[in-house]
Amino acid sequence: MTDRDRLAASVARRTWLARLALWWEAAWPALWPPLGVIGLFVVAALSGLPLVLPPLLHLALLAAFAAALAWTGQRAVRQLALPGAAAGERRIERDSGLAHRPIATLADRPTGNDPVALALWEAHRRRAAERLAALRVAAPRPGLALRDPRALRAGLSVALVAGIVVAGAEAPERLRRALLPHFAGAALPAIPGVRLEAWITPPAYTGAAPIFLDPAGGVAAVPAGSRLQVAVSGGTGGVPDLLLDGTATPFRTLDRGSFAAETTIESGTRLAVRRDGAELAQWSLSVRADAPPVVAWDQPPARAQRGLAIRLPWRAEDDWGLATLRVELRLKLRPEAEPVTLDLPLPGGSPRTARGAAQPDLSAHPWAGLEVEARLVATDHAGQDGRSDGAFLELPERSFTHPVSQQLIALRKALSVDPTGREPARRELDRITAAPEAFEHDTGTFIALRSARHRLLRDRRPAAVVEAQEILWDVAVALEEGRTDRTARALAEARQALREALEEQRRTPNDQRTEEQRTETDRRIQELREAIRRHLEALAERLQRENAEALPYDPQQRMMDQRELNRRTQRMQDAARQGRTEDAERELAELEEMLRALEEGRNMRAEDRQRQQQRQRGNQQMGAVQDMVQRQTQMLDRSHQRAEQSDRERAEQRRRPQNFSFPPQPSQPPQQQAQPNPERQAQSQQDARVQRALRRALGELMQQFGELTGDVPQQLGEADRAMRDADENLRAGGDPRDAQQRAIRALTEGGRQMAQQMQRQFGQGQPGEGEDEGEGEGEGMAGGQQGGEGQDQAQEQGQGRDPLGRRNREATGGQDNASDTRVPDEAELLKTRRIQEELRRRGAERERPPAELDYIDRLLRRF
Repeated sequence: MTDRDRLAASVARRTWLARLALWWEAAWPALWPPLGVIGLFVVAALSGLPLVLPPLLHLALLAAFAAALAWTGQRAVRQLALPGAAAGERRIERDSGLAHRPIATLADRPTGNDPVALALWEAHRRRAAERLAALRVAAPRPGLALRDPRALRAGLSVALVAGIVVAGAEAPERLRRALLPHFAGAALPAIPGVRLEAWITPPAYTGAAPIFLDPAGGVAAVPAGSRLQVAVSGGTGGVPDLLLDGTATPFRTLDRGSFAAETTIESGTRLAVRRDGAELAQWSLSVRADAPPVVAWDQPPARAQRGLAIRLPWRAEDDWGLATLRVELRLKLRPEAEPVTLDLPLPGGSPRTARGAAQPDLSAHPWAGLEVEARLVATDHAGQDGRSDGAFLELPERSFTHPVSQQLIALRKALSVDPTGREPARRELDRITAAPEAFEHDTGTFIALRSARHRLLRDRRPAAVVEAQEILWDVAVALEEGRTDRTARALAEARQALREALEEQRRTPNDQRTEEQRTETDRRIQELREAIRRHLEALAERLQRENAEALPYDPQQRMMDQRELNRRTQRMQDAARQGRTEDAERELAELEEMLRALEEGRNMRAEDRQRQQQRQRGNQQMGAVQDMVQRQTQMLDRSHQRAEQSDRERAEQRRRPQNFSFPPQPSQPPQQQAQPNPERQAQSQQDARVQRALRRALGELMQQFGELTGDVPQQLGEADRAMRDADENLRAGGDPRDAQQRAIRALTEGGRQMAQQMQRQFGQGQPGEGEDEGEGEGEGMAGGQQGGEGQDQAQEQGQGRDPLGRRNREATGGQDNASDTRVPDEAELLKTRRIQEELRRRGAERERPPAELDYIDRLLRRF
């Protein structure tokens, strides 16, 4: 092929590309309107709009889109002709920057045969061919942006993408149903005697009712995993078929004329029932996918305000209901470790929305005292999980005071952070067991620690570390709390050893007893004394630990008990040395009885302490009621003063015209009757605020008393209503005295009912001498508790007082704490209380003479 042929082929190829570029520049602006109409229809179809329209309106929508498409398509056809070769050549020359049409020069021929002219023409052709060696075709430029300045084409593209994403797998079915309007209801009546029933049962976890399909057809939206059941009965013909997206499945024959079919709906589909080539009914089903649950922290997790628990506030929701909720804890210093999973309780049933706050106690977990990451995990009935964001918190740990317990807990935490650090743990355990005096030479503690050491040293399983940590925890708790049990066991062993030594000494005659036996008996008595001392110290420590807030520990009382026990052991030792074995055994029996009584008293002290705390709370609440009565009485006095001032002013205004015989000047305005006083108004508003505060305090007191006793006196409710009326009158500037008097009477009666209820529920001391049963019930609660209880205790002790009733210094626990001071008995306290209540009741009746009210106020000040 010559150079001229190659140049001609190159020019022809580029000319074709240039023609295509010119066609695209004309066609794309022409095609955009019909393509936009098609895009709008696809967006509407994917969104499901045609499915919710009536058939006629659906058909009208299709007709409108078809007309718009026809009109825009007709205009576009006019601009779709392919440009000619000459236009393509001009496009190439323009894009290549060539002038004077060099492409046409290749096809031109000279008109003559003059050699000079031919040579000149040939030179011209060569120069044109050289210029055509750099031909180029620029990219087409339709210029659509000038015709669409608002970029509607971009918005349509975004809408198309969104519609495809929303429709998902149902996109083909939605497009098909959008193109075919559904006119149902004519097929079934054409076959007489045929009965069609179809229903969809949602999954059990949704709790939704079955959906019955219209035999005439239609559309339905169902949850994923629903069960479709169709039954056909009656008529003549063969076995029906169930069509799902064009796939036919024969019905199951039930009897001669009945058929049934079942299937599971997992995605949107077209459903039809066909029999002998005739379609009985059809439905379009769309599926609602089950969304995973959503769970989050309602508040950041933190340590509970009381105790060693952690507070985990959460909120969760799911479209069909929550199945389970749990929290996963991961160790921050070792995130690869297996998480700790705690199940959190959900409200009854399968709530779709729930919130709560769990307070698990993980103080005994090996991770206690370490920082963890907490994450909530909610699961629905479909098995889908929803997770919250992680939150960091430090697990609360129990406080230990025993030195060995502190060392064991520190070792346990070190193994949680680094389970591979077995050798340092083994050395630490060797160091602890090498000093058994630190844990009082307890054999069980020693064996447990050696067992933990053996597991860390010999057992290479990962679970061995966890088992060793459990042993360390049990030993630490036993050392912290179980000292009483260990000292009790040691005390029992010492008593048994002494009993055996005394028995052996009793069997040996006096003249045959050796010095070795006496020494052995003395040693056993000394061991018993030491065991008693340790046991008493353990009991004291336990009492101090348990009752640090409710009942402080009295070291002086423990010293007196120890002195008595020392005297008994000394008498026992003297009797054993003198050979009086029976006396020594009797002293031992009495000592054991004292220890038994001490243990029983310790067990009963917790119940008594709880009842005492409840009584103290009740007394405080009744004291608060008395304070409310006093404050309410003071406000009633101020109301009386304001009313008296107002009455005097009105009387003064009524008398003023009688004192002047001449009429007022025209320039002077007449005096206003009953003009409000700003100072009294301010006082009234101040009392209104105090009244509201009193009412709020009464509400809190009623709630606290209800929590304490389970019931609230009815009169306190009457007092609350009276306070509300008084508050309204004070704010409106009215007369609150009647309401305030009712409040005082109701508070007084409510206090009496509170005392009676406390007496019935928690009990008090026995009624005093000269006091009948009815008087002792209820009214002595506030005032007579301490005195009556102290007298009962003194009567129970009996022997700890002198003939005048004062505590003896030599008695156990005896102290000279103002013992010559006489405490009023309960009967006197009850009488005093009744006098106070009667005085307050009469003082609340402000209609009494002023002299009497003043006398009552002076009497009340003495109380």
